[in-house]
Amino acid sequence: MDASHEAPKSVLARGLSLLNAFGPADAELTLTELAARTGLPKPTVHRLLGELVNWGGLERTRSGYRLGMRLFVLGQRVPRPRGLRDAALPYLEDLYEASHENIHLAVLDGIHTLFLDKVSGRRSMPIISRVGGRLPAYCTATGKLFLAFGAPERLRRVLGAGLARHTPHTIAMPGLLERDLARTLERGYGINREESEVGVSAVAAPVFDHRRRVIAAISITGHAGRLDLDRLAPAVRTSALSLSRELSHAAANGTLVLPAAEGRAAPPAPPARPPRDGPA
Repeated sequence: MDASHEAPKSVLARGLSLLNAFGPADAELTLTELAARTGLPKPTVHRLLGELVNWGGLERTRSGYRLGMRLFVLGQRVPRPRGLRDAALPYLEDLYEASHENIHLAVLDGIHTLFLDKVSGRRSMPIISRVGGRLPAYCTATGKLFLAFGAPERLRRVLGAGLARHTPHTIAMPGLLERDLARTLERGYGINREESEVGVSAVAAPVFDHRRRVIAAISITGHAGRLDLDRLAPAVRTSALSLSRELSHAAANGTLVLPAAEGRAAPPAPPARPPRDGPA
């Protein structure tokens, strides 16, 4: 939020707006930056920052403020993402051991894909994604799955917000994006060819609930010149389908509450064939 927007009215809303002012790339922000992003007067921001520091939601630094450990502790208490992450981690680790690329678990967050977990190592290509970070759904392999399998209104919201170009390869024309999503739905997995970051490509497969609705996605992401996305797709699909079965059984037994999923149910999926030579 910036000064061109209406500032929040209540004390609670103002405090939350200060926390929400921190973006994925912001290690710390100054008082002036926080005031500009929230549209709040500096004296108000200074007072609220003091209260948030005392509570533990923020920490003072030499040049400004950063998010505090109290928020991390609270985040770990959120039951649905934690249950999903715990169930998914063995599958993410298996994909990493097979590929040594960046492996993501993502969910939909509005018109963005939100990364719940990431497994990578020294052999993985450094990329911009991070746990808790978001990227536009229309230019990511995971996000395309949420759009392809989601309700038409979801795509309309994305198109209404505009298709900004992040790289020369970003699909920025609505008609081309709709055709790409139709191919995504038909083949059952999503592909991103340098659409969100130059030199980086990804392949993703959907994770379903017991009603065959997409609640998450798993992806392999790495160097565009190294990844054979279509060859890796069966491995990602196998992991995602195995996780889907585990989550459905846990939900049926009452040991896990799955995130709500909107949109159409997927058609029955054919068995995923293993890669010819195994993922690389």
